[in-house]
Parts: sequence; structure tokens; C-alpha cells
Amino acid sequence: MRFLTQELPTENNPSNGIREAPPPGQDSLIARGLQKEQYVAITVLAVIVFIAIGIFSRRVEYAILFAVILSAILIAFFLFV
Repeated sequence: MRFLTQELPTENNPSNGIREAPPPGQDSLIARGLQKEQYVAITVLAVIVFIAIGIFSRRVEYAILFAVILSAILIAFFLFV
């Protein structure tokens, strides 16, 4: 344990230190331009799952459809009230 004797990063050498903020316009944690593709992929996956469930059981399909519609109505109601 060398906590007291460790050398601290200096201002002259930025490679040793951690930057507090990324340069403007270069935030590496935000994926830019991927949102449309993600929404399309989620929608396609939901449709595929819905069709696969519908093939096996109509009752389950209707129950899921009812739950999705009811959820959408409740979300819209609570967002606008």
C-alpha cells in the first residue's frame, strides 16, 4: 500500500488525469443515429413474438393484445392528465 507516496497527476500531463467533461460534441456515452434502427428492430421483434404466440394460442394472443391496448390507454391518460 503506497497511498501516501503515490504521485498525483499533474496539469502538465493530461494523459495521467481524468478529464471532468468530454470535449463539446464528442460524448462517447451517447449513441447518435441509432435510435430509429432500435425502434424498428423492437417493433419487428414485437410483431414476430405476437405472431408466434398467435400461432400457438389465440386466447393468449387476445390477452396480450388487450394488455398492450390497455397499457397504451393508461399511459396516454396519465401523461395528459
